Amino acid sequence: MPRNKHIRIMFMGTPEFAEEVLRSVYSKEGCEVCAVVTRPDKPAGRGMKMLSSPVKIFALEHDIPVYQPATLKDGRFIDVLDEIKPELIIVAAYGNILPEYVIEYPEYGCINAHGSLLPKYRGAAPMQRALMEGEKVTGITAMYMDKGLDTGDMILKLECPVTDEDDFGTIHDKLAALGGKAMCDVIDMIWKGEVPREKQNDSESTYASKIEKSETYLDFTRPADEIFNKIRGLSPAPCAATTNADGTLLKIIKARKSERKDTEKYLPGEVVETDMKGDGYFTVRCGDGFIDVTFVQPQGKRAMSSADYLRGRKIVTGQILGEK
Repeated sequence: MPRNKHIRIMFMGTPEFAEEVLRSVYSKEGCEVCAVVTRPDKPAGRGMKMLSSPVKIFALEHDIPVYQPATLKDGRFIDVLDEIKPELIIVAAYGNILPEYVIEYPEYGCINAHGSLLPKYRGAAPMQRALMEGEKVTGITAMYMDKGLDTGDMILKLECPVTDEDDFGTIHDKLAALGGKAMCDVIDMIWKGEVPREKQNDSESTYASKIEKSETYLDFTRPADEIFNKIRGLSPAPCAATTNADGTLLKIIKARKSERKDTEKYLPGEVVETDMKGDGYFTVRCGDGFIDVTFVQPQGKRAMSSADYLRGRKIVTGQILGEK
């Protein structure tokens, strides 16, 4: 057990989700974040300027040493570990599988904050996949890392209910906060000397693969619930998409379930109703029902309400989306 409730922590992570977890751990009394490891800077935007990760930015603002190895596989990172001597490594959305010499180095283990209730949704896109599958509950699993992909022994789970109003953006923020709490709870367990280990049931596991661009296109012959879940699972990025009558791309950012039932009158993808009141909406027929689209992003334009889009592009009833 660490003496005087003090523990040296190396944090490994990259995006906003990881930054929120790091913020919680950094703020916890008795935790010394002695180093941050994050992915190398990468070019982004029209000017292709080198962009630092949110975790790196936080670390530099708080005078935490930052390491950005191009690879960990060659074994050279052992020199950093020997220099820093972390007692605990915390990982959150780092972006690379860790080699065994890193996982086995710290006295109190290498702990990961994973954005699902394992063993479901192992892999790169657990939050998006859970929404796309229509899950009503998701959460964070704190787990010991091993050489597999999110297969290590579980320490604790924190649940998060999912509502129809949630999308990837809202669930991301909720789970990031829960991830920070989970890591702080694990640290308390370490200090008490009572850290449970529960093996995952591999027969119940599912895989949450990275979102591919081809998956973002909507097939309006599919059930309305499936389309609704895909839209919110991909919002605010990369967004579900279809094509307008002129063949231009139309990203669908927000939608809601429709009460309409008269599917026999219309074709899949057909715009059956438009309304420009308030934020507005346009109703699209799906395989077994309808959705009301409320926010969109036309190709080359900013995101806008459906009311603004209807005023500017004059979508009309009878138009079929996704034909071109």
